[in-house]
Amino acid sequence: MEYSKEFKAALSAFSGIEKDRLIFRLLKKDPLLSKKLYFELIDPETTDDKRSAMEEHIQEKVQLASKYIGNPKYFLTIIRKISGEITEHVKITTDKFGDVSLNLLLVDAILLHNEDLSRQRFDNVYKLYLYLINKTVRSLLLIKKLDEDYWMEFDEQLENLKEKVLKNHYLSKLFINNEIDFNWLRTENIPDHFDLIIKDIKSQGFLR
Repeated sequence: MEYSKEFKAALSAFSGIEKDRLIFRLLKKDPLLSKKLYFELIDPETTDDKRSAMEEHIQEKVQLASKYIGNPKYFLTIIRKISGEITEHVKITTDKFGDVSLNLLLVDAILLHNEDLSRQRFDNVYKLYLYLINKTVRSLLLIKKLDEDYWMEFDEQLENLKEKVLKNHYLSKLFINNEIDFNWLRTENIPDHFDLIIKDIKSQGFLR
């Protein structure tokens, strides 16, 4: 929404007390904005602090969720909730680096339970596996948008993820069937115009 000069002028004409009342009314309706302003204005924790806390949170939550792997639908529901918490962290802190590293950590933490996942019927874990592939692809897309100075910091995570994927027969086949090249799991090998490549893959009905 664009704000006219008249609207801006009317807001500027509010007294300090009126502005304060308006701000607090708006904040009550938008908890995320409240958290973002708190972080930007007075929170003693830095973005790095909050990212580190999220790393621990993700590992703990996935470990707790792992007892529900036998119920893939419910397990995926829990994973989506954890993913939502990562999204909230990114919105509050504008942590672009964390948007990649935390999502890769989430995928890796899930694949630590490869043995339990492999006991499931493929049709039961198909949606979960496709979700993990899309998480991985999105992370690669985000890496391409970051300064190249950061790229090498993701290679260890990507290598660990690749090793775990290759140990999971059905997941690795699903990567291949959706035309995702394992060579892309190294930052220097992510193709130029990767976004267009993924767009084309999706246009063919893959990654869905």
